[in-house]
Amino acid sequence: MNKRDYYEVLGVSKTATDKEIKSAFRKLAKQYHPDVNKEADAEEKFKEIQEAYAVLSDENRRKQYDQFGHAAFQNGTASGAGGFSGFDFSDFDFSDIFGDLFGGGFGFSFGGNSSNRARRGRDRVISMKLTFEEAVFGTKKEIKLDVMDTCEECHGKGGHNETTCDECHGSGTIVSEQRSLFGVYQTRTTCPKCEGKGKIYKDVCSKCRGKGQIKKNKTIEVKIPAGVDTGNQLRLAGKGEAGINGGSNGDIYIEFVVSKHPIYERNEDDIYLELPINITEAILGCKKEVPTLYGNINLVIPAGSQNGDKHRLRGKGVENVSSKRKGDMYITLKILMPEKISRDQKKLLEQLSKTGLDNNIEIKRYNEYLRKNR
Repeated sequence: MNKRDYYEVLGVSKTATDKEIKSAFRKLAKQYHPDVNKEADAEEKFKEIQEAYAVLSDENRRKQYDQFGHAAFQNGTASGAGGFSGFDFSDFDFSDIFGDLFGGGFGFSFGGNSSNRARRGRDRVISMKLTFEEAVFGTKKEIKLDVMDTCEECHGKGGHNETTCDECHGSGTIVSEQRSLFGVYQTRTTCPKCEGKGKIYKDVCSKCRGKGQIKKNKTIEVKIPAGVDTGNQLRLAGKGEAGINGGSNGDIYIEFVVSKHPIYERNEDDIYLELPINITEAILGCKKEVPTLYGNINLVIPAGSQNGDKHRLRGKGVENVSSKRKGDMYITLKILMPEKISRDQKKLLEQLSKTGLDNNIEIKRYNEYLRKNR
């Protein structure tokens, strides 16, 4: 079954702010939560708005969705040359906003004890500068960054000699009943002793001080594929922040910024070059040495060439990052006048001007117009 557009699901525009998206989600979540709404399709609608919010509330995932649509999260891979990313919706933690919505009371359940369940680590986005040649031909780079990693001493638990919390008896929550004029209602709060984990440790880990994670400086070698361009992203799966309670690691997304080239202009997979020639080369024709990405060639310039004439060199462009097919190179002639001329050159040009050079069709058309409108 085709999925509905996430913006349509939440009833917001594609230019909606984070505040507007959160507000729309809060309203719909309260309306369709299965503990509140007993309609047959309430649970499915609730899951749908959860999924939409999980994407649109995250800057990086929203950017992927705007570019690729639902295809960005199919089979864990984004489509197109610009991204290589995926997202597991079950890893998103809704506990904060749900607790804010319902106040932690009335016995509502939000998928179990959120503090005790496995949660995926955070993603990281890194900007990487590349030279023009590195982007075209691919390269290897090393990146160094600080990330929160699982503590090796306690394996992410935060302590040793695990035992069940005697305050909440392993549930991670404490339920209390209160009476009011409207009857009896329950309040469920996170256990303060085990912080919702349901377990405590007799000995706190000295290395991570009970957090289960420590900051590490990592050096990661990255293979940059040939053909990337500014704005393209590369996903390093599982290289981001460590997960919590055994959850999977987040990812690292590298976003490329490619430096400009002194003489080339790039448009997707095609390369453009302005070739400067003088007036006699344009009139008489010549051979010009032209640099390409794959070595220099001799280009034949026909006699009588005009300013702006284009020459196409097939397969001399950039290799496409996905299809591996090479683009083309386009050479545009730019006829330049001399800035200074000698006396002898001036005499030659004066003699040349008397030989009747007004045979260009545009000059003839202009002179004919003047003759008729005098």
